[in-house]
Amino acid sequence: MSASPWFLREPSQESAARLFCLPYSGCGASMYRKWPRFLGDVEIVPVQPPGRENRFREEPYKSYEALADDLVEVLLPYLDRPFGLFGHCGSALPGYETAVRLQERGYPAPARLFVSSQIAPHDGPHGRFLEMTDAELADEVHTLIVELGGKPRPDLVELSLEILRADVETNKRYHPAEPVRLPCPITALGWDQDAEVDHRLMGSWTDCGETTFRVLEGPHYRFMEAPTELMDTLLAGLTP
Repeated sequence: MSASPWFLREPSQESAARLFCLPYSGCGASMYRKWPRFLGDVEIVPVQPPGRENRFREEPYKSYEALADDLVEVLLPYLDRPFGLFGHCGSALPGYETAVRLQERGYPAPARLFVSSQIAPHDGPHGRFLEMTDAELADEVHTLIVELGGKPRPDLVELSLEILRADVETNKRYHPAEPVRLPCPITALGWDQDAEVDHRLMGSWTDCGETTFRVLEGPHYRFMEAPTELMDTLLAGLTP
């Protein structure tokens, strides 16, 4: 267990590097439960923002910028070794904003930012979720809970819908006019069967920093299964 509510467990002192992973829209940190704790000597550290799972009584952030403002201070004591940031779809954007804040405050820079299934910040907002009704979003929550291996009970669907709606509204408000170019390299990951974000729309990440593109096999939610090609890409990106 962790003394900080931002982590499900305290980051290990034995790791050579850390990968901080932000949860997908409508989800909490436990969505990474199928991922290994370590990739070689790189530790996977899921991040738990307010408003979800064990923090559901807390008010969720209304902007990615505000989330990043606080998250960098939480992460700072754990940036004593190489580290990366990972986000998929909506969570790729606060991952980017966190890297921006680290740069602005003169804190250690990530070894790499990994963004999966998301267009560049200045090209958004983007995605069919943005125009969905609550009933349509509830259907998506139902699907997501099943993908996570859970049972979509009505109370769980209702709670997850509140989180997802808040995340969708936050996404709608996010549209930086000009991207901040990061000092760290970026790996932009697309998925060849992704019905939500076509990987061919991700090209503008080059405006945000030196970017490497890779297209992986599978649909939008496949990342949750910790596919080998994704794990290999993450490990390679954090290995000197």
